Amino acid sequence: MTNELAEVTEETPANTPSNLTGAEKSAVLLMSLGEDDAAQVLKHMGPKEVKKIGMAMAELTNVQRETVIKVLDGFLDVVEDQTGIGIGSEDYIRNTLRAALGDRADSMVDSILLGANTKGLDTLKWMDAKSVADVIQYEHPQIQSIVLAYLDSDHAAEILSYLPEKNRLDLTLRICALDSVQPAALQELNDIMEAQFSGAAGSKAANIGGIKTAADIMNFLDTAVESHLIESVKEVDEDLGQNIQDLMFVFDNLIDVDDRGIQTLLREISTDTLILSLKGADNDVGDKIFKNMSKRAAELMKDDLDAMGPVKLSDVESAQKEILTVARRLAESGEITLGGSGEEMV
Repeated sequence: MTNELAEVTEETPANTPSNLTGAEKSAVLLMSLGEDDAAQVLKHMGPKEVKKIGMAMAELTNVQRETVIKVLDGFLDVVEDQTGIGIGSEDYIRNTLRAALGDRADSMVDSILLGANTKGLDTLKWMDAKSVADVIQYEHPQIQSIVLAYLDSDHAAEILSYLPEKNRLDLTLRICALDSVQPAALQELNDIMEAQFSGAAGSKAANIGGIKTAADIMNFLDTAVESHLIESVKEVDEDLGQNIQDLMFVFDNLIDVDDRGIQTLLREISTDTLILSLKGADNDVGDKIFKNMSKRAAELMKDDLDAMGPVKLSDVESAQKEILTVARRLAESGEITLGGSGEEMV
């Protein structure tokens, strides 16, 4: 079922009435399946996916039957009497997540994040960035750097933004210097986490950290923070800073993604976000995107872009970051290949 769900999530038909994102389409599908079947699907997802789809489920209101049918087309042969989407959704979500995640459900309904059944470092994956920053803020910088390297890059970037600015350069350099963590060290770190979260810790060696990890984390930082941090690294080690920058994937690198990858990416992005991201973007990137759209859709988008007045640079950068986040997620799942200025990201 998870494969079929993935296929439905990818297929974001053009000109749908509500212009649903992939997560919103997945939410419609799950809320059409019923609590038991939806719970079975959610069991196979990680914290990021559960959070994203759970938030989309919570925000669904007044979903038109036409939209539901379009989402389910290709997944079910017949859609019958599926009503009540968006009605009593909190109880639905609570019951579904409780069936899928047990004790984690209640707190997830509140924050769509925190889980109580994970162990050691894995517990942090279910926590929001501010809470993780609070947990590790008084730990030794080497412990902080291992935690950041262990977590997903976008999560680590958000955590880093909550840590004191004066510490970010040191942590970035430590992440670059990391290669692997021995079992005993990882066990000790798990023990530190278990002091705050109950359960048994494991002792599995892990290859974490390195320049590539630092570059991945940099990709998710706010543009201003990212630029300042890169310059700070270069002041300490020019070559290291350049190596990090070479391994980063930025918006202009979308020109190197093949046409099929661009088409897959476009199915996951809202029109408003795409238009805003192209405001002031390199013309070659715009041309790459327009050529992978229908002629009519490209013309409409160009008209909207021409009609758009001045916008804040921070809003444009935020839209571009959102698109890059989706691109990296698709790359991690093997659905597209990103070709940046450095090594291939998969």
